[in-house]
Amino acid sequence: MGVNVEAVGKSYPPTLYAVGREKVKEYALATGETNPLHLDHEAARAAGYADVVAPPMFAVVYCGAAIGQAYFDPDNGIDFARLVHGGQEFKWGPLVVAGDEIETTVSVTSVQERAGNGFYVFESVSKNQDGHTVCVGTWSNVVRGA
Repeated sequence: MGVNVEAVGKSYPPTLYAVGREKVKEYALATGETNPLHLDHEAARAAGYADVVAPPMFAVVYCGAAIGQAYFDPDNGIDFARLVHGGQEFKWGPLVVAGDEIETTVSVTSVQERAGNGFYVFESVSKNQDGHTVCVGTWSNVVRGA
C-alpha cells in the first residue's frame, strides 16, 4: 500500500494526561534516574517544586495516547510489521511535575514516499493546565516497502 500524502495537515483531538507522583517515580526508577527531584517529593518541594519533577523523556508517557491516534489512523496507512523508528526531537518548556494535567495534540506534518519507503513525521504539542507549552515533539517513522 502506498503512502497517503493527503494526510499532511491532519490533526487529532487533544488527549489529557494527569501526571501522578507514583508514575513519575516509576518512570524515573525504570530509566535509571537517581536525581532526588524525580524520586522524592520532599526533596522536590525543598527545591521549590510543587511535587516530584518528571524526567524530560516522561513526555513519551503523556504523549502516548495522542501520538497513538496518528499511528493507528487507517488514513495514514502505517503497516506496523514494516515500521522502523526514525527518530524523535523535543523542545522543552516549563518542567512537568506531579499534579500537572497535560493536554497533547498531534498533527501530521509530513508524509513522503522515497525509494519505495514511507516517511512519516508527526508533531505533538503538550500544554499544562496553565496553558504553557511544556513540550513540542517531532516523531519520525519509516515504513519499509510502503
